[in-house]
Amino acid sequence: MTAQTTEQHRPGLRDFYENPAVPVASGDARTLRQARILAAALGPATSPTTPTAPATILDIGCGDGTAAATAAPLLAGHRLIGVDWSQDALKRAHAHLPYVVRGELTDGGLPFATGSADAVLFSEVIEHLVDPDSALDELRRVLRPGGHLMLSTPNLAAWYNRGLLLAGVQPVFSEVSLRGIHGRPGKEVVGHLRLYTARALREFVTAAGFHVTGLTGAPFHGVPRPLRALDRLACAVPSAASILLLHARRT
Repeated sequence: MTAQTTEQHRPGLRDFYENPAVPVASGDARTLRQARILAAALGPATSPTTPTAPATILDIGCGDGTAAATAAPLLAGHRLIGVDWSQDALKRAHAHLPYVVRGELTDGGLPFATGSADAVLFSEVIEHLVDPDSALDELRRVLRPGGHLMLSTPNLAAWYNRGLLLAGVQPVFSEVSLRGIHGRPGKEVVGHLRLYTARALREFVTAAGFHVTGLTGAPFHGVPRPLRALDRLACAVPSAASILLLHARRT
């Protein structure tokens, strides 16, 4: 086998994310907080005083659909569509969602018309992307003017990561390899390529053509049980929370 052939068959990011063993579900606390923010922004699907058409919500990177299923009761009446490029993930998501669509943020873009979505859920996805700039461009394209972007991502500056860095330990959420965890707590490799602080995330999303209306925090389900109360308290200061929840509107 030639070196070129070996390179062609070497597992890459696509192979990594198609592996069913790679964790794709997120904690319920983050999902519920995010869904409540979006539900308040969209309002009820129908109201006796102000009847409106149900909103079209795209869950981009829906994974196995468990997060969308958790959020669905809070978004009742709206049309929630799961989108992922992993065929394995979509097969599992179909058990939780009535609508699932295969789509990519690159290589031709999402299979939706410009301005066709009222809201996008973009949960725990941006940290996995090689090109987050193009991804936000595509999300902005499919959103109508004034449409809602609900984005969540791990916080590089989470309260415990600040202490770990001072001690010379690799921060939680950061990874130096797709084959194993090195130099930090934890056991699961999930393929994080990019990490954000609250300030960096706000500036990045603003530069992509969105108006940030709020940034809050959520706890991380992977925090050891004795520290979970402290992790919940840290959510009061989003810049120190485990998970960043950002709500923005398309300009």
